[in-house]
Amino acid sequence: MKRWRSPNVVIAVPGASLKKLFMLIILGCMMMFMLVGALTSLRPEYRPSSSSLNDMAAHFPEEMFIRLFGLENRYFLQMLPKERQQTNYSSLLFRLATSINPDDPRSLLGSELPGFALYDSKILIAGEGTDYTNIPYESAPPLEVMLAERQASVEELEQAEQTQDEKALPPPKQTTQGRKVVYIYHTHTRESYLPALKGVTDPNLAFHRSVNVTKVGEKLMEELEKRGIGAQVNKTDIEAELLKKGMTYAQAYNMSRQTVVAAMKQNRDLQYFIDIHRDAHRRKYTTTTINGVDYARVAFIVGGENAEYEKNLQLATELHHLLQKKYPGLSRGVIKKQGAGTDGKFNQDLSGNAILVEFGGVDNTFAELFRSAAAFADVFSEYYWQAEKVEAPAPAEKK
Repeated sequence: MKRWRSPNVVIAVPGASLKKLFMLIILGCMMMFMLVGALTSLRPEYRPSSSSLNDMAAHFPEEMFIRLFGLENRYFLQMLPKERQQTNYSSLLFRLATSINPDDPRSLLGSELPGFALYDSKILIAGEGTDYTNIPYESAPPLEVMLAERQASVEELEQAEQTQDEKALPPPKQTTQGRKVVYIYHTHTRESYLPALKGVTDPNLAFHRSVNVTKVGEKLMEELEKRGIGAQVNKTDIEAELLKKGMTYAQAYNMSRQTVVAAMKQNRDLQYFIDIHRDAHRRKYTTTTINGVDYARVAFIVGGENAEYEKNLQLATELHHLLQKKYPGLSRGVIKKQGAGTDGKFNQDLSGNAILVEFGGVDNTFAELFRSAAAFADVFSEYYWQAEKVEAPAPAEKK
């Protein structure tokens, strides 16, 4: 019997192909090691993490995620309004290719105009007379300018305080029982007002180490406590701390964040966090007259780059509407800020009850500011007690 032998199979591989394959493997390994090295060498705050991905996702509208789900399950698209259920892919491709939003004319030249980022905000709710030419913005001169010593008009401040003290309120019907539930702070502590500064007429020099927005914060605390709401004020000189630690003005929110976090740890009763600022606009846009009396107008700023954005927006919206109802024209509206040229969070990611409020502008007097602080406390107390009533547990039924 003959033994069966399988035929030999010979595979010929060209040497050039082996060289290419070998080179591709080497290049792939090099790229992988370079990528891993780059990621591990990044500073901790820039490394990919759950928090950074969460912050990144906050930039995208909810509608985009709904549409992504809708690609797999059409049922999700029913959550969108009928007129928006159809995606305009041509518009989307145009925006991706040109960075121009056909629905926003500002995007046409916005990236080319110096300083335009200061006004690159979105008006969510417009107050009386508010448009994109007069939305609140920050002027940021060098720290040396803000820290320069200037003489303040003590008389102007004392007169404002005396005028307000004449208006007494009846004892509040309900109180927070000694608990401090509102935390007031000032990220740009030295923002001041020209009428309170002797001999100063340049808006860019409206800064003072003691006569500044902290006086508004103190007044707001007093008015809240008159209405039974316990509050505390932090008057840390943020600008001085920045200079001491060699930090820039753009890092002011990082500095004030430390004070807020510390307060939250020390006082578990804190529920609301209010950051008080002063707008850089002139009197024309920051003053209104109600019943023959001048008030400094207020504006609500909501950071669009934080996980608590929706809750913060709801709080600002309700306070705006309450002001409009009781003090027509006092609120300039609710503004959303994010992107280049702004912080985008304003420490509002620390709580769903955090807001930034601009009180007046460089030309407002403390008498006008104190009236606005009282008006704000009036509507805030109404909002607070209503919220407490809603959140309070229902009394148990007697059996």
